[in-house]
Amino acid sequence: MKLPANVNSIIGKEGIGLKKWASLMLTCMFAISLLAGCGGKDEAKEKAPGAAEQQAESGDTVTKFSISLRTLNFGYVEQSPDINADKWVKRLEELTNTDMDIRLVPHKEYEQKMAQMFATNDIPDVVQGQGGTTGKEMAGSVEAGVFMPLDDLLKQYGPNLLKKIPQEAWNRMSYQGKIYGIPEWLGNPSRRATWIRKDLLDKTGLPVPKTVDDYLNVLRAFKELGVENPYMGRQDFKYADTFFGAYDVFPYLSQFEEVDGQIQPKFLDADNMMKALSTYKTMFDEGLINKEFATINPTTFKNTILAGKAGIWSMNANELIQWKTQLKESVPEAELAIIPSPVGPDGKGGYYLYGDVARSYFINAKYKHPEKVIQFFDWMISDEAEQFFTFGVEGEDYTKDGDKMDYKQPTDVQAVDEERYRQAFLWMVQDTTYNKGSLSLTEEGRNLMSVFDNTLANEGRDGIEFDPRLEALKKNPDITPLSDTPPPLLITHMVKMVYGQEPIENWPKVIEEWKSKGGNDVLKEANDRYQSKEGAFLPRK
Repeated sequence: MKLPANVNSIIGKEGIGLKKWASLMLTCMFAISLLAGCGGKDEAKEKAPGAAEQQAESGDTVTKFSISLRTLNFGYVEQSPDINADKWVKRLEELTNTDMDIRLVPHKEYEQKMAQMFATNDIPDVVQGQGGTTGKEMAGSVEAGVFMPLDDLLKQYGPNLLKKIPQEAWNRMSYQGKIYGIPEWLGNPSRRATWIRKDLLDKTGLPVPKTVDDYLNVLRAFKELGVENPYMGRQDFKYADTFFGAYDVFPYLSQFEEVDGQIQPKFLDADNMMKALSTYKTMFDEGLINKEFATINPTTFKNTILAGKAGIWSMNANELIQWKTQLKESVPEAELAIIPSPVGPDGKGGYYLYGDVARSYFINAKYKHPEKVIQFFDWMISDEAEQFFTFGVEGEDYTKDGDKMDYKQPTDVQAVDEERYRQAFLWMVQDTTYNKGSLSLTEEGRNLMSVFDNTLANEGRDGIEFDPRLEALKKNPDITPLSDTPPPLLITHMVKMVYGQEPIENWPKVIEEWKSKGGNDVLKEANDRYQSKEGAFLPRK
C-alpha cells in the first residue's frame, strides 16, 4: 500500500528552525553511524511493510521502489493532492513496469528535511540528491555506507547511462574511486541568463545594453516609462545577482580563485565587491529596484514579473518560452528576450556556472533489486523515453506522419506548468540544458537554442570548487555559502549597505569579521586542499 504523497508526507509537517540546525546535524550523523553498523532492532524496523520487502522478486513482476524527489518549487507538483496518482506518473510506471512510491521533499526546506530523513532512518529505496556525493543535504550518508556503489551494476545494467553521461558528471558522483549516484547532467553549465522586456526596451529607443552604466541607463528609462520594478530584486540576491557577475565577485561555493599564489573566495576582492554593491545602492536610491527586494520570495518574484511589472531580471534560460506564454496572458503585447549580461572592468560578465550535475540518484544499500532501478534510469535516456517526456502519449498528445511530428505546445498557464513538469521534473536523468525535441519544432525554440549556443556559451563566471566541501565551512554555517546564495553573515551586511544602513566602505571590515568567525580556517584548508589536489575542481573557463 502506498503512503500519501503530499508535500509533507515523507518527513513530517514540522519545519526545523535554523537555531536547531547544529544540534540536528549532530543527531543526524549519530543516526547515520547507527544505520551503517547496526542490525537487530533496526533490521526489524526495516522489514516493516512499505519498504524494500515490497519489491519485485523476479523480472516478470512489477518493480516496486520508494523514491524521494525535491518539489523544486514546481507549481504542478506542489499543488498535486497525490503525486502518486498523477496520470503522468502512472504512464511512466506502465512504460517501465514499475510501481513508485514518490515521497516529495519540500523545496524550501530541502536540506533540513533531508537531514531529518537520515536522522529518523526513514530512508527511501532511492534518494534524490542535488549533485555530488558529499553535499550538505546528504549529511554524510555516502561516507557512512547508507548507499551502495554502482560501478558493477552500471556495467551490467546501465550501458546507455555509461555511454551518454559525460565523465565529468560521473566524477562528481564518485567517492573514494566508486560511483555512488546516477547524475542528471548539464551539457552547458551557463544556464542562468539576463532577461529583458524587449517591447519596453524598444519604447525607450535605447540599444541593447552592454556595460553596467548602459544597464543603469536602460533601468532609468524603464522607470520613466512607469515600470514598477525596472530591475526585479529577490531575497538573498538569489536570481538577482546580475551585477555581482559583472564584477566577478559571486560569494558562492564554487567561487574561489587564486590571487598571488593564494586561494581565496572572490568576495575578498574588496574593490570590485564595493563597486558591485554601489551599483545595487544606486538602483535602490533611484527607485530602480523594489525597496522591499530583500524580502521578496520566489513566488512573489515570479508573479510580479508575469503580471508585467518588471523590466529586467535573471532566470534560467530554458524557462523562456514557458514564461513568455504565461506573461502574455496578462500582457499580450509583452515580448521577452535574453540579452548578453552586463560586462564589468575585465570585459566579461554572466552568472555563476552550474556544476556538471543538476540532480542525482542514490540507491539504498538495503534495497534488494538495484539492477531494476539501474534499468529504470537507463530507460530514461532511450529514444522512447525522450519522446514520452517531450511530447506525451502518441494519439493523445501528438501524432506522427513519418518523421513529421504534430505536437501542439500548450498556451494556457496550467498546461504550460504540466508540460514543464513532464519535461523537467519527471524526466529524472537527461541532459537538462534544454529540451531539444520540443524547441526544434518552432522558430522561437530554435532561437532559444541559439541563445544557449551563441550567447550563454560566451559568458559566465566559474571558480575553484572543493568537493567534498571544506570541513571548515561545515563547522561554521554563518560563514558558509550555498551554490547560489551568499553566507548569512555576508547577506546581512550586503543588505544593510544597499539600504544605506552601513557604509559600503566597510567591506574590508566585513572580510575581517568573516575571517575571525572561521574564515581563516577556510583559507588554510582551501590552500592545503588545492596544493594537495584533494577534491579541488578547477575553473572551466
